[in-house]
Amino acid sequence: MKDIKSKFRVINSSKASAKINMATDDALLSCFEKNNLPILRVYYWDKSFTVGISQDVNTYSFKEEYNENFAKRITGGGVLFHGHDISYSLVIPTTLLEGLNIKESYEFICRFIINFYRKLNLDARYAKDIEEINLSKSEFCQVGFEAYDIIANGKKIGGNAQRRTKKAIFQHGSIPLKNLSGKYDEKIGTTLKDFNINLEYEKASVLLIEAFNETFNVELIQSELTEEENIKKNELLKDKYDYSRK
Repeated sequence: MKDIKSKFRVINSSKASAKINMATDDALLSCFEKNNLPILRVYYWDKSFTVGISQDVNTYSFKEEYNENFAKRITGGGVLFHGHDISYSLVIPTTLLEGLNIKESYEFICRFIINFYRKLNLDARYAKDIEEINLSKSEFCQVGFEAYDIIANGKKIGGNAQRRTKKAIFQHGSIPLKNLSGKYDEKIGTTLKDFNINLEYEKASVLLIEAFNETFNVELIQSELTEEENIKKNELLKDKYDYSRK
């Protein structure tokens, strides 16, 4: 991926609940072996929210308002509201980014997100590269500013998180397309709609995959979950993501 021509599986998923989306990401990482093809997955959400791996969802009173449509991510970070956004996940062998530490790999990977925003004629840069921004944390992902958050035309947009295992680097992120109509609007941050960009999910998916291919010059192979990945996803939905059983 750094200097070689790589093949990537591309999985274009349909809209799903928070639990199904997070169980799918979890399964892709769990089933990944070092000789497998790296994976780019693009997906959408029902109205839902996710929390970081170390957060306690029971501390949030709005849980009931979402009809239990929530899930814990396998990465850190804060609360993210969904249903108005497009997301991606990546599973990459550690060998493809060998020699890059976590911060360097963030900067390297997120170049395709920068490219996506620039294709929409937005001035997209990392927060760390903008002198006027003071870095800060928040329990809501879209409110705080971290070094590799992406700033478009001076406003934070979207968010990304990473997890590493011995075999793979996993990263996923969210790009907000539309505004939500509700009392949590201020917690979702800036959306493309705020820049008068009207982008439907299908077109956003095409542009995101194009930006990935342009940035990394890889060979994209259309794919679906394997039988092993599907079995693992269903096991996780039952054993890990069915919070009513805990």
